Amino acid sequence: MKKKILLSEEERQQRGKEIIVFENPQKLKLVLGKLSWEILGMLAEAEMYPMEIAKKLGVHEQKVYYHIRKLVKADAIAVVREEEKKGATAKYYRAVSPAFGIELPFGSRNVKTAAFMYMNEKLQQFFHSFLGKDGSFDGKIVVGSPDPHGPFKARARDGHYASYLTLFLGQFVRLPDDFVIKLDVDVKAEKEENNNLLLVGGPGTNLLTKEINDYLPIRFSMRPSKHGFLFGGLVSQKTQSVYTDDAVGVVARIANPWNKEKRIIVLAGNKAVGTKACVLALARFWKQTLKNFKGENDFAVVIQGFDLDGDGKVDSIEVIE
Repeated sequence: MKKKILLSEEERQQRGKEIIVFENPQKLKLVLGKLSWEILGMLAEAEMYPMEIAKKLGVHEQKVYYHIRKLVKADAIAVVREEEKKGATAKYYRAVSPAFGIELPFGSRNVKTAAFMYMNEKLQQFFHSFLGKDGSFDGKIVVGSPDPHGPFKARARDGHYASYLTLFLGQFVRLPDDFVIKLDVDVKAEKEENNNLLLVGGPGTNLLTKEINDYLPIRFSMRPSKHGFLFGGLVSQKTQSVYTDDAVGVVARIANPWNKEKRIIVLAGNKAVGTKACVLALARFWKQTLKNFKGENDFAVVIQGFDLDGDGKVDSIEVIE
């Protein structure tokens, strides 16, 4: 009797159950009769003895015994306990597995690749470039350095939000051999032109976000001044709307300007709280965030973070453009 694990995707969770694979077609035949199948279904829900089954089905007890013997021979059910009833021994039967099936010798996939295939189609399209041929994450996740750096001499306070995003992605892709999380100062030195990039943090704290800002459909206003740059919030190139709230950010996906075959995803806010809202938007509220995503390269939405439970922390979002 061959036992395997049957995987499925339910409510953003990977679920698994044991499945018995019939290696002998004769055993499969024993299970497939109409009454046998009905009895097997009953014994999947609860342990029962033959007379009890006969009463529930309204059939003769001997007919139930006949099908019970077939199911036992097929290794589909087994006795789980015995009990004395009116001077006789009643044997209680139960299904031995929550699933039964047949297996053909082809179609095996890496488990994480299989999980990716169960991913919602729109979410799968959004992250498609980031899935390697072996099912591992293909790209770099770039966060701002916690040390003073760049023209703003800023310390990043939003890099740790990437950990929440990686937990989300870990449901669907295999752990790669290389360490994928990088500081912006390291990536900027390497240029990373051959990689898909997932940038976490705005242009004040993430140098890569600053470099690709002009390519974004919704970008950060950075006006030069004698003291450096002045931030003026997010500006939509389509509507010319300006968004200055701290808890506002942008979720965007564009072609990598250094390599058009690669993609860049940006999760960046006006402030750290806005970046957190963007991470939540993609990891927890992706259906809402990607509602209008149709697979195009240049995609961007404005995210507004909200504190619904009043604890002073952003826990929900709205797409405002």
